[in-house]
Formats: sequence, structure tokens, C-alpha cells
Amino acid sequence: MKQARLDQLADGIFAIVMTILVFEIRIPEHVGTVSDQTLFQSLLNLFPVFLSYLLSFSLLFTYWRSHHFIESILAKNIDTRFSNLNAVFFFFVALVPFSSHFLGKYGYSKTAVIFFAINIIFIGFSLFRMRQYVINSKTIENAPFTKTENEHANMHILFPIGAAVVAILVSFFSTSIAIILFTLAILFNFLEKSTKFSFFFIDLFRNKN
Repeated sequence: MKQARLDQLADGIFAIVMTILVFEIRIPEHVGTVSDQTLFQSLLNLFPVFLSYLLSFSLLFTYWRSHHFIESILAKNIDTRFSNLNAVFFFFVALVPFSSHFLGKYGYSKTAVIFFAINIIFIGFSLFRMRQYVINSKTIENAPFTKTENEHANMHILFPIGAAVVAILVSFFSTSIAIILFTLAILFNFLEKSTKFSFFFIDLFRNKN
């Protein structure tokens, strides 16, 4: 398989999945003439759905960006096993519209939070496995990188996984705090110097040892 075809497939899948997310936001239906106050209240009632849309869209964007780097920049060529790892990754990416809408509709339920968190965990783990395969494979040539660059890249992938695991535990006490953890994980990947700030404290601990 040519590398460009896999890249095109990834772009197509992410484009479709990210578009489907907004289809899950239904326009409130009312009979007859509706007052502005009623419509405004209907929009307020949709806030959990809009929040899950925002979280999922942002999450998918960060994963698309990471996948593009691994598949198109880090890897200079691909093989069958790498393609299979991509299939697993795409499988869980395609599940996001369901898990996102499930969370938006039942955000008060720990079942919905846990299902969404598990979806994030499997996406992140499959992406991490993909990156490790590119680095360690004897059949794939990869672009040169430093130890620091590798650590920061892994942090971007693993932080949302860690946040999702903690969110599962927290959901038994508060689903609201669990959703905040999802938000923090996404913000972490959007902020340019988030990993630099994190490794500043990690290095302090490592230097003591």
C-alpha cells in the first residue's frame, strides 16, 4: 500500500466522523409559534450535547494531528502490520460519534462517562502502539528525533489516557468532575507549552534521583 493512500483514508475518516458529530445535535421541535424564551431555554437544555460535541471535536482534531505526524512525517514508509494498527485506530475513532452523543444525553450517568473514557483510552493506546511500532520496526524507516522530542510526543498521547482512567474512578463520585478531566486533557494537547511545563517538574524529580 502506498503511504499517500493511507493518509487519504485517515483524512477521509476523520472528516466524516467529525462531521457526523454535529448531526447528533437535534433542533428542538415545538408545535405552533414558539416564544424566544422557550427557544432560549431549549438551547440551554442542549448544553450537555454541545459540550460533548466540543469535547469530541477537539479530541478528534488532536488525534488527527498526532496521527498525521506519525504516519506522514515520522514514518518514511509503511508495511502491512502498520496498516493493520491503523485499522484498529480508525475503528475506535469511528465510535466517537456514538460515545460522544451517549455522554451528551446521559452526562449525569457514570455508565456514559465510563463508556466515553474507555473510547478515549483505546484510541490513545492504539495511537501509542502505532508510534512505538514505527520507532522500533525493522521494516519502517523513521525520521530522526531526539529523546526529548520522543518523550514530549508520548506525553501528548498518554496524558488523555491517564485523564480518562482517573475520570472513570472519579465518575463513581462525581460525573461533573470526570467531564472536567476530559476537558483538561484536551486543553493539555492544545496548549503549545503544556509538555514543556510538565517535564519541568518531572525533570526536577528525576534530577533528585
